[in-house]
Amino acid sequence: MTNIMHKYFGPLSKEYCVYFYYLSIFFFLMYVITLIGAAAFIIKNYKDFAKINLSFIINLVMVLINMLLSYFVNRLLHTMCVNSVQ
Repeated sequence: MTNIMHKYFGPLSKEYCVYFYYLSIFFFLMYVITLIGAAAFIIKNYKDFAKINLSFIINLVMVLINMLLSYFVNRLLHTMCVNSVQ
């Protein structure tokens, strides 16, 4: 019984730490894409300032903070995983 429990619920090997590495890359790329898209939208609609309202700015900042925080958390988890499974 303990062999089955260890097999399905025991610690994974170091190779599984790559999961957090790929997630951190994904969220960093999403952050950069969102930042570039938002900058392009603001530059394109700079003269028509009615499209760029306070709600848009607040949503943009929240999305950027969320992406940056997701990147940082996954990078931190990758570091913790690699250092704990040495």
